[in-house]
Amino acid sequence: MPGFFIPFYALTALVGLFTFAAADGYLGFFGALMTLFGVLMAYGVVKRHYDAQDSSAH
Repeated sequence: MPGFFIPFYALTALVGLFTFAAADGYLGFFGALMTLFGVLMAYGVVKRHYDAQDSSAH
């Protein structure tokens, strides 16, 4: 059930985006990294799902 984590990663990215918009300096950089982390992890979950589905089809 890896799709369970997608809303968690989306929420992480959203909180990071709000942090990036509201903060200056190092905290803003942390918010940008948090957004990037959330987006890339959600992408990884979707990619692994379709890779597994594609490999089982062959």
